[in-house]
Amino acid sequence: MDRQIPLPFAPVAIRFATAVLEAPSNAAARAWLARTAQWPQLRLALWGPTASGKSRLLRDWAERRGGTIVAGRDLHFHPPTGPLAIDDAHEAAPLALLHTLNAAQEAGHPVLLASALPPARWQVALPDLASRLRALVAVAIDAPEDTLLCTLLARLLAERQLRVPEPTLAWLLARLPRTHAAIADAVARLDAAAQASGMSISPLLARQVLPNLRDDLPDDLPQDPSIEAPAAPPAHGCSHEDSAMVSAAASSLAVGLL
Repeated sequence: MDRQIPLPFAPVAIRFATAVLEAPSNAAARAWLARTAQWPQLRLALWGPTASGKSRLLRDWAERRGGTIVAGRDLHFHPPTGPLAIDDAHEAAPLALLHTLNAAQEAGHPVLLASALPPARWQVALPDLASRLRALVAVAIDAPEDTLLCTLLARLLAERQLRVPEPTLAWLLARLPRTHAAIADAVARLDAAAQASGMSISPLLARQVLPNLRDDLPDDLPQDPSIEAPAAPPAHGCSHEDSAMVSAAASSLAVGLL
């Protein structure tokens, strides 16, 4: 059994220095965010799983419109003075959220909410708030595509100024869970482990520090960490062309971040 490298890890939040990643999975959300004036009652909700890109889209919208961003748990009622973005809006106190929505509508300020579930499915005991939430247009962010996951991995690596060979990218992407959160967590763990051990990022290191890798794929792991394992089959991962493209993109982005 591979030796596990004991390292402390905190929950990972994805923060991009670069632009929103565009893909079919978030196309509907991007289209709605581009036409704020057409939102019914100037309200819109984005929903999708943890670390699916909701918060990044929400921040991008608020920054472009000069709006205010607030976490739902920190929402206290103050009449909005401009566009308002509420992340994890399901955590907001019901009365504070109700008064905020009403005041924003009266003042003509748009409100964008983000949550893991559509507002109509939130557990809300306040009837007035429940009716407003049911009337909200809720736009889902779909499961990420292979190319989006490739680009996500490349950008996360580049933001940490990490250069990973293309075979290792393909190997990782074929075995990691297909979520933004899993890829972000994997990059953080690999970075920390590489710094702590002095090893390069390789399949051998990944096996030691990543607990959620798929184990149902052919895997001829080398004992020498300097030798790359063969790339995994492209099913449920990046094609050879995709992984080569993002490897080049990662190098370019890393140079730009130096």
